[in-house]
Amino acid sequence: MKKIILAVLLIILIGGGIAAWLVFGSGTAFSEKTKQVFITADETGKDALVKKLTVENIVSNTTTFTALAGQMNLWSKMKPGKYEFKKGQSTISIIRMLRNNQQAEIKLVINKLRIKQDLAKLVGKSFQADSASVFSFLSSNDSLKQFNVDTNTVYTIILPDTYKFYYTTSFKKMMQTFADASKKYWAEDNRAQKAAALNFSPQQIVTIASIVEEETNANAEKGNIASVYMNRIATNMKLGADPTVKFALKDFGLKRIYYKHLAVDNPFNTYKNYGLPPGPICTPTRTTVDAVLNAPKTDYYYFVASSEFNGTHTFATTYEQHLTYAREYQKKLDEYMARKQNK
Repeated sequence: MKKIILAVLLIILIGGGIAAWLVFGSGTAFSEKTKQVFITADETGKDALVKKLTVENIVSNTTTFTALAGQMNLWSKMKPGKYEFKKGQSTISIIRMLRNNQQAEIKLVINKLRIKQDLAKLVGKSFQADSASVFSFLSSNDSLKQFNVDTNTVYTIILPDTYKFYYTTSFKKMMQTFADASKKYWAEDNRAQKAAALNFSPQQIVTIASIVEEETNANAEKGNIASVYMNRIATNMKLGADPTVKFALKDFGLKRIYYKHLAVDNPFNTYKNYGLPPGPICTPTRTTVDAVLNAPKTDYYYFVASSEFNGTHTFATTYEQHLTYAREYQKKLDEYMARKQNK
């Protein structure tokens, strides 16, 4: 009798050990150190979720996972999102993570954006918020007024940077993050005071910076280009900035601006309208914004691409000087094109 009891106890112990190993031991089937998986709303149901986790090699034992998940009420609490699993993670840990909606953060990298569709597509590609709803938000003054911007100035609070959100983060919350980052930026290094000293608002500084951003990639000359535009504004000259014409036409591939382009009737066309355009024509970098805030005092009113073709510009005080530099550039350009055609 004792032998039978001992045998039963041994079986129970072995069974308990196996069960414990299945629950608390490694429950993953992938070889990488970590693995991130998107789970959509259509994949949160029991059958679809088990299939997803099996196909992605997340769980090694679907029977154990399914039974334990049912006991832990996963099916009613599962939400879509991006989840990160660790190699060797236990089945119970996987289920707890999914049940508690412990999502992995997703990086939203913002570089140069020009039109609202750019941001809408960027967000819609990686987050639950679809591009159509994001574009609708960006196109609504009622939605944007809580951030003290409108449909023309919205990009003044969206600084190029890497932001972290969850897959299910609403676009409204993203906008609040952008606004908070912008507010912090302007509170640092006396930026708001510098803007005021130049008789511009932060929004106007960003608008100038956006034009400078489109004019050059050479950081060393961004301050000089900013000074040109600020000098023109101070003397009530039209800005005459080619990038604003491209923005008005929504044709960013234009290599040369002709008279027919200058005739476009659009508030962003600074060849037809005085003062700054209604808002930025792109999202300028912090480096460019700071270049505007710290622009040197110059007597420059004109600039043209350098005849050295090195990506920089030649600056002039008078229109006569400017024409001389422009002719020199055009001559060198014609010579270059001729050599290129004869090759």
